Amino acid sequence: MVMDKLAGMAVFARVVEAGSFTAAAEQLGLSKSAVSKAVSALEDRLGARLLNRTTRRLALTEVGRAFYERCARIVSEAEEAELAVTRLQDSPRGTLRVNAPVSFGVLHLGPALAAFMPRYPELKVALEFTDRYVDLIEEGVDVAVRIAGDLEDSSLIARRLTDNRMVVAASPAYWTRHGRPRDPEELARHACITYAYNRNPNEWPFVDADGRRFTVRVDGTLHTNNGDVSLCAALAGLGVVRLPRFICGPKLASGALEAVLEQATPPPAAIYAIYPHNRHLSAKVRVFVDFLKARFGEGCDWDHPPGLLHDLAAAAE
Repeated sequence: MVMDKLAGMAVFARVVEAGSFTAAAEQLGLSKSAVSKAVSALEDRLGARLLNRTTRRLALTEVGRAFYERCARIVSEAEEAELAVTRLQDSPRGTLRVNAPVSFGVLHLGPALAAFMPRYPELKVALEFTDRYVDLIEEGVDVAVRIAGDLEDSSLIARRLTDNRMVVAASPAYWTRHGRPRDPEELARHACITYAYNRNPNEWPFVDADGRRFTVRVDGTLHTNNGDVSLCAALAGLGVVRLPRFICGPKLASGALEAVLEQATPPPAAIYAIYPHNRHLSAKVRVFVDFLKARFGEGCDWDHPPGLLHDLAAAAE
């Protein structure tokens, strides 16, 4: 009913501005009879004549003139509101709410903003790091980075960025003291640093060369819910870690950590950008997801990750 009223007001205002039913019909893409009926229905609903019609011209009545002034204002505001939404959809602006796991966020996503944000000066970013599960719809998150083997929430769009490559590693000093395992089962006799957010933190999964999946029971003296803490412990020689390469890659490249059992790799997982399903994807979400894909997509070298120092230096110039 409200929409019918607004439509009638818009047609009436266009008739007044165009000066005739015929011209208004052409501008609105309607038939002349449809325009005439819309104005007549509006007059019937109001119980007042708005226009005096003759064969040669239209003239506003006193009531019609007062009503037109208000209609024109309402139509103008409606058009401005529609334009504002269109602009928000067409160019990145407003606030982009982003969620990511703590380690990935601190190591990679935070520094990456130095390259992203200067491109879109009208965009604000609200960035939250947490390792808990976040309901994007309930918590109003626009985009989240998730690391998983499978994504089950069909109400979300998931864009795969790249593999999440896992490695088993320890410091050279640890391997010198305890020896390197030749197969995953030998990890049972090593001090393993376990991660609290794994479903079964003491069960490390592997895939052998034939594609067979199996798990190995491990144990150790350190159990933590943060990958960076696990990395520090491994660097100190406290034990063996199973970590994403995006956390430990630079330490592998420098030789501070040494990987083992690479012939029996942990099962594959992936890094995703996820966002709520929406038929009209906003520009701010689109450009950010495209940025993540370009920066962290296939071929990303986690041993020499992009922009940890370069972007910060560039932003300071």
